[in-house]
Amino acid sequence: MHRIGITPPRLPGLPSPLGRRLRAATRSTRFRLERAAAGRVRGRSEPLLTPAHLSLRDSRTLNLALDAAAVGAADRARLLISRGPRGLAVPLVRETHTAGAPLLTATVTLRDMRDGVWRLTVETRDAGGRVRRRGLAPAADAAPLATPTLPHAPDPRTGALVRIVRCRSGRAALQATRSRPRAELARFEPRGDGITVHGRLVGAASPDRRARAVRRRDKVTVPVDVAWSGAAFTLRVPLAAMTGAGPGQWVWDFRVGGLPLGRWLSDVRDPAAACPTPFRVFALPGGALVRAHAHFTGTGAFAVTCWDITDLAWTPGQGPAGQVPVPDAVSGSGAGRRELTEETS
Repeated sequence: MHRIGITPPRLPGLPSPLGRRLRAATRSTRFRLERAAAGRVRGRSEPLLTPAHLSLRDSRTLNLALDAAAVGAADRARLLISRGPRGLAVPLVRETHTAGAPLLTATVTLRDMRDGVWRLTVETRDAGGRVRRRGLAPAADAAPLATPTLPHAPDPRTGALVRIVRCRSGRAALQATRSRPRAELARFEPRGDGITVHGRLVGAASPDRRARAVRRRDKVTVPVDVAWSGAAFTLRVPLAAMTGAGPGQWVWDFRVGGLPLGRWLSDVRDPAAACPTPFRVFALPGGALVRAHAHFTGTGAFAVTCWDITDLAWTPGQGPAGQVPVPDAVSGSGAGRRELTEETS
């Protein structure tokens, strides 16, 4: 396995909204120009090679397989990945299978690729020393499959997204896009007395190390205690302060270091459907009972729905065990309650 590693420049602090828009417009224009340059034919035109397999996994592992007969007789064959003066040469290995024609294959690990479009070229050298360089055609376009995962996934370590794109000339290239600053949730642990969240900042150099819970609709905020270890953080969901901010059941979102908290670096189409979580009842140290639901939204954001049920807990003789009233509405004061079987932690 071969690796390409190009360290990007250090990211500055969080830019202003105008700065983000200008940066996005500049990057989009640069990508269009680089894609046109990557697809440009230099010198005598050589036909494109159609790969038997060309794929990219998690923006990190490029897999290529070519029909050896289509490449032709060659003493040496290699894959060139280049962008301007930067690049990498990866030898193509001949593989013979019992069923099917021999293949020329390569596996490349991509690490920290700089923003831009990277040209893919197959270079061969025959016994007479003649060198040929040909581009690759992308895989044939097919109808998108109804799968629970997206066709392109970011690198879970850096957040960079690398895709196989088609240039105007029909040539395949790699387009690398650096991740925006993100607060990435690694896992959350609901226990009997509260919820602990573990995560890390990706691509962020902001000095803001605070965290807060933000109530939807009215944007009421509650500070959150957070412990840091480099870019990694651990926070405790302040259920007591969240339920004490007002009566009723409310949904709260979270921001860490000025960034929304969620599971962003994933190829899952619908995190809410892929990671269902139950409602739980938490017994807080102060004696309060809180009914809470820690979950992911459809976009991947982390949210907690909570409601203080201390005054609504059943006493012997009041009703069936294991039941508590819940509000009809998602948020509000709890007027117009109905009974619902409660799932306990």
